Amino acid sequence: MTGVIGASVAWAGTLPAAAATGRTAAGEACAVATGPYQKQVEKLLKLRVDGSQSPQDCRVVQAFQRREGIKPANGYASRATLHMLTVAAARKNPNAGGRCPVRNRRVACVDLTRQLMWVQQGRKVVYATVPIRSGRPGLETRNGWHSVFRKKRHDISTLYDNAPMPHSQYFSRGQAIHGSLSNLFSGPGSAGCVNLRPGDAARLYKVLQIGDAVVVFGRKPR
Repeated sequence: MTGVIGASVAWAGTLPAAAATGRTAAGEACAVATGPYQKQVEKLLKLRVDGSQSPQDCRVVQAFQRREGIKPANGYASRATLHMLTVAAARKNPNAGGRCPVRNRRVACVDLTRQLMWVQQGRKVVYATVPIRSGRPGLETRNGWHSVFRKKRHDISTLYDNAPMPHSQYFSRGQAIHGSLSNLFSGPGSAGCVNLRPGDAARLYKVLQIGDAVVVFGRKPR
């Protein structure tokens, strides 16, 4: 089976074709259009919050996009950019709100509201915060306490057109945490699984073991 600030935010990763572009000092394309998440992006990047794209805004946003591997890195305040800014803001202390239980054992914390996850053992983060894509309306990722009961490095979906599910770790019946080869920041969501970027899924596969806890909480933005 196969994306943030506030529950009303959703995201996509591309600049509309009609949006105009300019050039940065380095000669690379830079969006001059104001993005749909301009104010939220300005606030998180500590820019002047006026909801209007400026050349300075574009340069700062573009630099962040390059660091995080967001494509296109054009300075446009897209959903993907807001999603990754939310992830970046959470990295220092992802459990600041105390939503994920602290235990001596490993706990994979899946935050549907912010569309991110991490793994902690006690108060130590043992797998840093990464973006996710959870289940779309009608096929939501199930909340609550779960545990990893099956791992498969190379798996495919028998329900959804034999879609690849690399580094699958099942935690609730047919729902698994696994890599996705599609754009993580596009579409309404998965078919219930927790999608990760392939590299993130590969790293997580080495961290979690059979029996480790998976706690899913919050609600995916619409």
